[in-house]
Formats: sequence, structure tokens, C-alpha cells
Amino acid sequence: MDLQSGAFMIYRENGRRYIPVKFSVRGRDLASTMGEMENLLAQKVKLPEGYHYEWAGEYDALQKEQRRLAFVLPISLLIIVALLFMTFQSLRDALLVVATLPFCATGGVFALAATGTPFSISAAVGFASVIGVSTLGGVVLLSGIRRALLRVTSRVAIERGALTEMRAVMMACAAAGLGLLPAALSSGIGSQAQQPLARVVVGGMVTAPLAILFLLPVFVNLGLRHGEAASVDTSVPALAPTPAPHDAH
Repeated sequence: MDLQSGAFMIYRENGRRYIPVKFSVRGRDLASTMGEMENLLAQKVKLPEGYHYEWAGEYDALQKEQRRLAFVLPISLLIIVALLFMTFQSLRDALLVVATLPFCATGGVFALAATGTPFSISAAVGFASVIGVSTLGGVVLLSGIRRALLRVTSRVAIERGALTEMRAVMMACAAAGLGLLPAALSSGIGSQAQQPLARVVVGGMVTAPLAILFLLPVFVNLGLRHGEAASVDTSVPALAPTPAPHDAH
């Protein structure tokens, strides 16, 4: 009888043996690390027949969440458009608010790039929060402009509505940004999970009020001009009746 060393525990799943290999990622993002690992395994590791490897843990959860977000986000945008249409009873006004949202989210992109924070599921949730607050600000501003349009002309209504609702928009964005500022600057245990979300929201709340207060009035002005041009009657005017010729004598 020979004495040999071996595994002290045999793992099984679905009736098949497997060997877990664990490692942690620090100082870089998970997606690029796993991409590099895939390339190295394909180039340097030749598995015997009957063997294969599978990724699990955080990377597997990341892939599942990405697929879930790819399905949920378009549906969320459609729901936002539907709710805006129900609020304003106008598809044009709903699309005006939606057109401002990408510009509101640019601050979150700049915040991730400036801090070297990789994009993650937490950051994606932060962008969803930015879109929600920006939609609220756009609804408040556009509602003020619509109320002003009932009393004054379009240009004056845009200026008056923007000035009237400016405080409400600034307060909503400032409250969301300042509330997550400590989380964006934290460096304690567990901060890796909350930092991406907080940094996206803080950065987005810098550009969101600028986009709402400056770009949305421009879009509204263009929409009103287009509506006025479409309402002009361009039909061919009716011809005056031709006078009857004089009878020849």
C-alpha cells in the first residue's frame, strides 16, 4: 500500500466532480480582468478531454445583471414616456423631456472617468437614479412653462416658467447630490459597492440642472416654433370667380 497526497474534500454538483479555484480582483475592474483571463486560458491552457471550466461568483452575477438591465432599461424608458404622455397629454412634450435626459447623465460619465471608477451594476443603478431625478425636474419646468403659456406669448412664457421653477429644480438636484456626497467620498469597508452609484449621482446632479434649465427651454422653443409653422394654413386660396364676358352688340 502506498501513501499518496490528494484532495481532502471532493466537490460534486449535478452528479459531476469539480475543483473550485478562487481568486480576488483588486486595483482594476472585474470585466477587463475576466477578459484577460479568458485570453490567457485560450492561449496557454489545454484542458484534457472531458474537462471544461465555468466562471462563477461575482463575474457570473455581473453577466446576469447586465442581461437583466438590457431588458429592464428599455421597458423603463417606455414606461417613463407613457407616464409623461399621460401627464401632458402630448407626445411632443413627453419627447422633449426625454430628449434632455442623455445630457443630464453626462455628469455621471465624467465623474466615473475623473475618479477612475469602472462601470458596474452599481453605477448603472446610479444612472437610473439620475434619469429619475432629471425626469422630475423636466416635468416641473415644463409644467411651469405650460402654465405661463396660458397668459403670455411663447418666448415670455419660456423665460417666466424657467425662472419660476428654477428653485424647485435646483433644490431637487442639490438634495440628491448632497445626500450621496459622503458615500461618493468614503473609503471604508464596503465603499466599493456604494461608490460607483454615489459618484454617478453626484456627477449627474451637477449637469442635470444645467441641462434642464438651459437645454429644455431651447427644445421647448423649437417645438413651439415647429407647431406654429405646422398650424399655418398652406392650402391654395380659392380663385375669385371670373366675371362674365360682356354680351356682343
